[in-house]
Amino acid sequence: MLPTREKAQSILAEAESCNPGPWGNHSRTAACCAEKIARECGDLDPEKAYILGLLHDIGRKFGVRHLGHVSDGYSYMMSLGYDEAARICLTHSFLNMTLDDYIGNFDTTPEELALIRVTLKTVVPDDYDRLIQLCDALAGAEGVMNIEDRMNDVKRRYGSFPQGKWDGNLALKAYFEEKTGKDIYTVTGKGTCPWKN
Repeated sequence: MLPTREKAQSILAEAESCNPGPWGNHSRTAACCAEKIARECGDLDPEKAYILGLLHDIGRKFGVRHLGHVSDGYSYMMSLGYDEAARICLTHSFLNMTLDDYIGNFDTTPEELALIRVTLKTVVPDDYDRLIQLCDALAGAEGVMNIEDRMNDVKRRYGSFPQGKWDGNLALKAYFEEKTGKDIYTVTGKGTCPWKN
């Protein structure tokens, strides 16, 4: 189950009031990218893609956390009955559905870590999981970025970026370019800020 677009926008705005920061506009950029790519795919629902992109980082509502934002977002969305959004809160950080290539601090309680690990084992990734992972890698707070520039920004902030995840993000870009038959930067409007239009 998912909230409506309007409800998702309200949830994000309320969350930003709890923990202001660039993550809100990053989420808006990811949402716009997801909607545009989904529209070009033909077999994905652009509205669903937008909502999932908008809420993928909603766990940041609860403060500045690394891995903790994943479990916070998952638990928060589940508490509201939005299981599809909860899933994306979990899967957007794990290309291979394991903790192996997570970038950031493991700032979770043992219970939160177990929740993430156990739930990831039940997930069979689909194109919505892959789409939000790609859009997370394209979305800056100021607009759509070159994916390599975005990964270098993450590398600068966290000190490393696993080669497997780097290659995986480039593979996601290639996958959706094949699926849409178009250059992803053309579809998403690289260098633009789509949520301001």
